Amino acid sequence: MSGKMLNTGAVLVSLVFIIINFSPAIIGVRASNESDKDGLQTYIIYVQKPEQGDLDSWYRSFLPEATISNSSDHDRNQSSRMLYFYKNVVSGFAARLTAEEVKAMETKKGFISARVENTLHLHTTHTPNFLGLHRSSGFWKDSNFGKGVIIGVLDTGITPGHPSFNDEGMPPPPAKWRGKCELVGATCNNKLIGVRNFFCGKDGSAIDYTGHGTHTASTAAGNFVHGANIFGQANGTAVGMAPLAHLAVYKVCNPNVYCPESAVIAGIDAAIEDGVDVLSLSFGLGLSQFYDNGIAKATFAAIRRGIFVSIAAGNSGPNHYTLVNDAPWMLTVGASTIDRGITISVRLGNQETYDGEALWQWTDIPSKELPLVYPDARNHSTTKFCSPETLKSVDVKGKVVLCQRGASGDDVLNAGGAAMILMNDELFGDSTLVQRNSLPNVRVSHAVSESIKAYINSTSSPTAALVMKGTVIGGGSAPQVVAFSGRGPSRISPGILKPDIIGPGLNIIAAWKTTVDPLANRVYTFDIVSGTSMACPHLSGVAALLKSAHPNWSHAAIKSAMMTTADTVNLEGKPILDCTRLPADLYAVGAGQVNPSKANDPGLVYDIQPDDYIPYLCGLNYTDEQVQSIVDREVQCAKVSSIPEAELNYPSFSIKLGYSPQTYHRTVTNVGKAKSFYTRQIVAPEGVEITVHPQNISFAAKNQKVTYSVTFTRTGNTNASSAQAYLSWVSDKYTVKSPIAISFE
Repeated sequence: MSGKMLNTGAVLVSLVFIIINFSPAIIGVRASNESDKDGLQTYIIYVQKPEQGDLDSWYRSFLPEATISNSSDHDRNQSSRMLYFYKNVVSGFAARLTAEEVKAMETKKGFISARVENTLHLHTTHTPNFLGLHRSSGFWKDSNFGKGVIIGVLDTGITPGHPSFNDEGMPPPPAKWRGKCELVGATCNNKLIGVRNFFCGKDGSAIDYTGHGTHTASTAAGNFVHGANIFGQANGTAVGMAPLAHLAVYKVCNPNVYCPESAVIAGIDAAIEDGVDVLSLSFGLGLSQFYDNGIAKATFAAIRRGIFVSIAAGNSGPNHYTLVNDAPWMLTVGASTIDRGITISVRLGNQETYDGEALWQWTDIPSKELPLVYPDARNHSTTKFCSPETLKSVDVKGKVVLCQRGASGDDVLNAGGAAMILMNDELFGDSTLVQRNSLPNVRVSHAVSESIKAYINSTSSPTAALVMKGTVIGGGSAPQVVAFSGRGPSRISPGILKPDIIGPGLNIIAAWKTTVDPLANRVYTFDIVSGTSMACPHLSGVAALLKSAHPNWSHAAIKSAMMTTADTVNLEGKPILDCTRLPADLYAVGAGQVNPSKANDPGLVYDIQPDDYIPYLCGLNYTDEQVQSIVDREVQCAKVSSIPEAELNYPSFSIKLGYSPQTYHRTVTNVGKAKSFYTRQIVAPEGVEITVHPQNISFAAKNQKVTYSVTFTRTGNTNASSAQAYLSWVSDKYTVKSPIAISFE
């Protein structure tokens, strides 16, 4: 069992990939190099497994001699130094040490390595229906709504007693459940079956003081709550993706959404011990090799025990090479839009009208047109954000003020502004994140922003009015990849296409901690937030549905089912767009938008067993010791048939193509009709020939496997640096589709 954290001096891991509606994105990773007055820092120590004896004694034997004593003072010192010891994820522990003490530790037999821990950052009423799930029929009902599956959520804690976590209709936890309920002043139930705290917050409890953990948990597996809304908008029945799945919550970060890497590893270690089936992780470590990434190691231990891992791609988009969490045993999830908006229209003096979005509909905004002013008339970068200094030199009293996204409503209100239009820049394109503000406001796309600025420049007396439209459903361009969603390719393993898939992550309504809003003077228990943090639990819930429907499927089979059946077109039947209104490339969309109903019956899957990752890891030119630190057993790469990254039996391809042909192999397992026949179908880019052998495959029984080869040959010059293709196996019932990302050398 993981040791309880006894000291909060550890440097923090930033957990959540979230863009909250009142704050900027918190993303990235920084090395923890701060120390306290005694020079102590939190180190993660990796050691060999003991030949005999208990782990506790073995781990403590590595602590400095000065802390090992029979005296009570030294006992307390040792306890305060040891933060966690790990049983399931890695062989090692986390402790508070000085650099000199770690140096001395290196001489001890069994010591492998030590490093200062890193800091991770934390990266619905309609989304189930948007994704094709309906309460009375289809896959949702057929999967028993995820009944019997346990989803482990590592986050900022939980709000017990929230209606989303009521246990109406819930069966007792399965017999395999071994977890704990560490709530104080509240109890667990058949929905919220376990709560543990690995971060000593305000009172050392697992209560969610941020709201983020409550939001992600309810998105994955919240129960049905009728009449959920945010200030009367987006009204409907709030429900998670797997409403009858059980929830186990592990608090690993503080209210500032920073989380110690050591605590996150301890949370995963406990979740494995407790018996969860799915892990939902809305955080990541950024750019680090898998052998030096505690989350990559811990999640490998999870999949080795049959646990599915869904994890956020990060919020550093829209540029390439910005995603995190790129290990192939994880499902890396990007963020997309849904077809619902809380709409406010901007009506200009020339009678042109443009739609935007807002967090709520204002009742005290004048319906008549008001003077419209843009403080950035000289196009200075500092003025378009409507800073207090800028607003002092511009008369905004009683006017609608045009500002760049990120501007403060308080500043505009204090200057006398009546309303605000927040413009997206070119980088954010169509991604209109709603945010809480102190005066009537609307967020508009970059294209609309340009039209409004052009109108202002066309007249000496521009005017505008904000017209409330309320909740609007049916945007045909959805899903669209959101600007902030982390993009590939992976810097660590470019031969694996990442992200794997996208799911709803923009303006998502779900459960929230009980909060009193000072502006509306109302209590709310649901909120709208955005981020890949929101997309991740959607996929965690879908994984739980598939786990319930197919209990014998491996983690890789579930991932393959999602990826090969994902949608690559939007509601209008056109290719999924990026935030710039151009077709999204594979480094943004991965395999496409998750389609839960299709994933339930994919026809074929690309399966991977945990040991299959060893030749792949050796192929990354990792040393034996580095591979061993990931897979937690002895490995000799010289005796392993190493493979290139693209040879891993992955449901997608990512290759770097020069003028020499490249051939890779895949093995598909029949999980569809026992007797079936498939024909290959190829969509190849100009200048590339793709040859598949054999061209047809057939099956006589379920679970039968067939291997095929695919050869990529460059047939001509191209000015493009990259291209994309698709390989599909098509039968009379199924289309099993694999995306192919090609970069040219």
